[in-house]
Amino acid sequence: MSSNQTIKAQQTMGSQKLPFATDYMHLCHPEILKRMSEISDIAYMGYGSDEICLAAKEKIRHVCEAPEADVYFITGGTQTNVVAIDALLKYYEGILCTETGHIAAHEAGAVEATGHKVITLPEHNGKISTTDIQHYLKTLYADETLEHQVQPGMVYISHPTEVGTLYTLSELKEISQICHDHQLKLFLDGARMGYGLAATGTDVTLPDIAKLCDAFYIGGTKVGALIGEALVFPHSDIVKHFFSQIKRHGFHLAKGWMIGLQFDTLFRDNLYFKISRRTIELAEKLHTGIQNAGLKFFIDSPTNQQFVICSAEQTEKLNESVDFEIWQNMPNDNKVIRFCVSWHTTEEQIDQLIQLLKETAPTNL
Repeated sequence: MSSNQTIKAQQTMGSQKLPFATDYMHLCHPEILKRMSEISDIAYMGYGSDEICLAAKEKIRHVCEAPEADVYFITGGTQTNVVAIDALLKYYEGILCTETGHIAAHEAGAVEATGHKVITLPEHNGKISTTDIQHYLKTLYADETLEHQVQPGMVYISHPTEVGTLYTLSELKEISQICHDHQLKLFLDGARMGYGLAATGTDVTLPDIAKLCDAFYIGGTKVGALIGEALVFPHSDIVKHFFSQIKRHGFHLAKGWMIGLQFDTLFRDNLYFKISRRTIELAEKLHTGIQNAGLKFFIDSPTNQQFVICSAEQTEKLNESVDFEIWQNMPNDNKVIRFCVSWHTTEEQIDQLIQLLKETAPTNL
C-alpha cells in the first residue's frame, strides 16, 4: 500500500488515537440522533418556519429569561459571527476585540471581508480589559484626525475565551456599561458557552448574558449538536430584515428544522446543561491528572480546554496515541499543547490520557 493509500485508509476508518484535538470530533449526542430518526418520515416547511424551530426558540427565550428575544438558527460559528456583526454595524464601523479573539485570529478575515475592520487590543488571559477599551476610546476621540479613522461600533468577546478562561459577572457588567456609555454594541461569541456556564465557581448565567449583551449565540456544534448555533438578539427588532441578511450571506439552511430540532432537544430537560456539566467534571479530572503528572499549565483554564507545556520529546511520544492541537511554540523547543474534552469523552479516555502523560513526562521542563 502506497503512502497516499495509507492516508486515505486512515481517513476512511477515522483516527484510532484518543480524541482530544477539539470538541466537535464526533457526530452528535444520541438524543439528537434519536429524534432525527423519529421524524425522518415527516415533512416540514423550510428555512425555520416549522413548528420544531418555533418550539426551540421558545425554549431558548425561557432559559434566557428574555421573552421578547429574536432567535435565529445558523449553520456555524464563523457564519454567525459574520452575519451578526455585519447586521449590527453601520458600513463604516469596526469591532474592538482582543488580539487572540476568534474573529481576529481564526476566521481567515471573514468579518473583515464584509468591510468591518477588526481592531485588536491586548489580551489578558484571553480577555479584553475595560482599561484598554477606555484608553483606546479616549485616545481615538482626542485625535484630531478622528474622522479619518475607522469608527468603533462594537466590542466582541467570547465566553469562554480562546484559552478557556471566563469573564466574571462584574467584568461583563463593566464592559456592558462602557459599551452603553459610548453607543457601542456588545456581541458575545458563545461557541463553547455551555462549558463556561457549567464551570465550577462561575457567577455568570445565561440570563445575565442576555441582559448585558446586544447579541450573543449559544454554541451547538461544540456542545453536542451535529451542526448549528442559536443566535439571540435579546431585544426584539434590534436588526431589521435579518432573515434577508442571513439569506444574502448564504447562511440559511433550507432544512432549517434540522438545526431547530437539535436545539429543541438540547433545551429539553436541561440536556444542554447536563452535557456541559459532565464535560466539565471530566476536564477537572484531567486538570488534576496533569498536576499529578508534574506538568505545568500554560494557562489555568476552568473549562473544557486544558493547555499544557510539554517538551518536544513528550509531544512526539504523545502524538503516537493522542490527537491534540499544538497551540504554540515555547523556548527550549517546548510546546503548548491543547487537550479538548468533549461531550463524547469517556472517563476511560481521561484515565488513559492521564496515564500517558505520567509515562511520557520529562523529569524537568
